[in-house]
Amino acid sequence: MIIMAPVLLILLGATEILQADLLPDDKISLLPPVNFTIKVTGLAQVLLRWEPNPDQEQRNVNLEYQVKINAPKDDDYETRITESKCVTILHKGFSASVRTILQNDHSLLASSWASAELHAPPGSPGTSVVNLTCTTNTTADNYSHLRPYQVSLHCTWLVGTDAPEDTQYFLYYRYGSWTEECQEYSKDSMGRNIACWFPRTFIHSRGRDWLAVLINGSSKHSAIKPFDQLFALHAIDQINPPLNVTAEIEGTRLSIQWEKPVSAFPIHCFDYEVKIHNARNGYLQIEKMMTNAFISIIDDLSKYDVQVRAAVSSMCREAGLWSEWSQPIYVGKDEHKPLREWFLIVLMATICFILLILLLICRIKLVPLRQKLKSSVI
Repeated sequence: MIIMAPVLLILLGATEILQADLLPDDKISLLPPVNFTIKVTGLAQVLLRWEPNPDQEQRNVNLEYQVKINAPKDDDYETRITESKCVTILHKGFSASVRTILQNDHSLLASSWASAELHAPPGSPGTSVVNLTCTTNTTADNYSHLRPYQVSLHCTWLVGTDAPEDTQYFLYYRYGSWTEECQEYSKDSMGRNIACWFPRTFIHSRGRDWLAVLINGSSKHSAIKPFDQLFALHAIDQINPPLNVTAEIEGTRLSIQWEKPVSAFPIHCFDYEVKIHNARNGYLQIEKMMTNAFISIIDDLSKYDVQVRAAVSSMCREAGLWSEWSQPIYVGKDEHKPLREWFLIVLMATICFILLILLLICRIKLVPLRQKLKSSVI
């Protein structure tokens, strides 16, 4: 045991020295990255790239980088690689910073920041479009097996308040790696483009990428400032109404059925709302469900209109827009028929009552006449 003690002490000391070499030294000096650049790689898309500082002291540690987006919207995140893609609007300019960091269980060491900036594109104030809105819609494509559904895109906007009368706007969209320029415009009374229609696009209706839209312009009198905007597909996708809605009444039982809308989403990805309405008495029933059938108990002497609408369930993507209501289906008896029946009953009863009164009056008048005839005969 006396011989083993020095050996154990030596091993323990060696272990401590090895751990000290592997752990970050609190006194290590971190240097900022170099050659930090921001490059526009597409509509509303930039690539941030930098290099490790060549003078950085090398140790057995894993250096990371903290990226901070300063404009147009604050954001920050960490990465171990030396480049980062960012989807963002660019008409307000873009700036970002990056620094070297080293983390352990007790502290965070960081270098100073390296920064870069993209200036806002040129253009006169008040000349860019305003109130840009876009919607998508899915249609069936029976001629393509690779893409059985096609997505259309419709965008509208207003002319800038200070845009010259000869201003002309041009729209582009980017989805993923695809970029297209609009070919079908609608114009205002002065011939300026104020809406765009893409009957077919490269947008995937079940995709989760951002849709980037850019509108720039030209004028002989002023530089037109460009405007770009990002859209989440779930927030602008106009779902189609359900198909083949049917309704039947058996006694007081109303049975309603329908099929899922034209959509790339499967049948289990939809929520539905059923609306049952009776205009005569103001009855209104709206029920939400996940199946494509509904049964309700109703008054069998009334007429109802039935409609159904759909929305993609949150199980399949983020909550979005409801479809328009389906065309109304009318079921039940005509609401005016019971009134006519009651009118006929009352009319017949009134006629019978009048005839009875007339008969009694006649009998009352005939009694004195008979008595006079008897007295004259005597």
